[in-house]
Amino acid sequence: MQPRRPTRQVTIGDERVGLVKVGGGLFGTTPAPVSVQTMTTGYTYDVDACVAEINRLTAAGAEIVRVAVPEKKDTDALRQIIPQVRVPIVADVHFHFQRALEAVESGVHKIRLNPGNIQDRAHVIDVIQACKARNVPIRVGVNEGSIIERRDKQLRLKELGQFFSDNRRGYLLAIMITKLEEYLDIFYEQGFYDIVISAKSMDPVTVIEAYTEISKRFDHPLHLGVTHAGPKETGCIRSVVALGTLLASGVGDTIRISYASDAQYEVEDGLELLYSLALRERKGAELIACPTCGRIQVDLITLVQDVRKHVSPKIDLPIKLAVMGCIVNGPGEAEGADVAVFAGDRRGIIYVQGEKVANVPEEQILERLLAECLAFQDKVKRGEARLGEKTVQIIPPDPIGELGSGWETIAKKQAGGATPLTVGKS
Repeated sequence: MQPRRPTRQVTIGDERVGLVKVGGGLFGTTPAPVSVQTMTTGYTYDVDACVAEINRLTAAGAEIVRVAVPEKKDTDALRQIIPQVRVPIVADVHFHFQRALEAVESGVHKIRLNPGNIQDRAHVIDVIQACKARNVPIRVGVNEGSIIERRDKQLRLKELGQFFSDNRRGYLLAIMITKLEEYLDIFYEQGFYDIVISAKSMDPVTVIEAYTEISKRFDHPLHLGVTHAGPKETGCIRSVVALGTLLASGVGDTIRISYASDAQYEVEDGLELLYSLALRERKGAELIACPTCGRIQVDLITLVQDVRKHVSPKIDLPIKLAVMGCIVNGPGEAEGADVAVFAGDRRGIIYVQGEKVANVPEEQILERLLAECLAFQDKVKRGEARLGEKTVQIIPPDPIGELGSGWETIAKKQAGGATPLTVGKS
């Protein structure tokens, strides 16, 4: 992991909905944690539905929520929406600069502009001045799909094109940087620096290269994302490849993982990415499960999903919870977890910080695991235990002993039976 790139710091929100700081490290500011944001999927003018979706996304962990405002009825709706939510709201503006002015008047906390769609200098200045008067930051987003205007008459573009000539995406990188430079010059002339930059593409490699180059040239915080990421099943790979690479190299201050799906998944997966890179302190249980293989002796796939559905939501401390399907990896994982279960032949042994507390049949694993997690969480909250503190060393059990039908097999052999020795399911 590389240290976070220092940037200017931008503050989004107000005292009522909360203040979210983005970036930092320059001019005496402390770098803020990387924040997670998402965008609503419904129509903004449908006030009740929009408020309900924003509140649901906020409950899932979204720290900034963006809404589309293609029409005046959408910016008008912001006056009713904003008082009913508890998260900073960003107005996504395309084509019509007037929508940005209306959104500012309606009390929005941030504006997103696209240089490829709003180019008139006078209109851009009007938006800058409106935001400056109300301390509303602006994100300048140069998306691959909208910036390629094919007008390469700028000398700077030619210079950058030569600089990136050995890169097959060189022209796109050049035009992204050129467009940003031209656009940001207007902001600088107006004395406006509360800016966040994004440079998205549908191609993860392009995203990595674009943000890497932009981070060398601008000191504004960066909003990371991959456009057209697709359904969750494939989009998570495209997004994590690009965003994880950049974050691990110290680039990125706020993120959105984009799916053609329920936006709640964007929030959940964005948070998990940050947790995995130790860029955010985890909230709730950290669920670890072994990869499935021919050694598992319980229905591990179902068990893991049941734990995720029924146990994890009831845990608010970052308890490390391991669910292992056999005794090969089980003891090692259990020893490093706060609460763990590893399975034998249709049974599970449950450990709390390395100490065995139960040996139960498969059908009782979920219920007992939940009970032990809740009991351990209560102990931590009372100060009687600490997370990540093992108390004893786990000794792996005999694979044909206490975890299943092994003793019965041995007894039959001793009685002269012909039952073959097995540790798997019959």
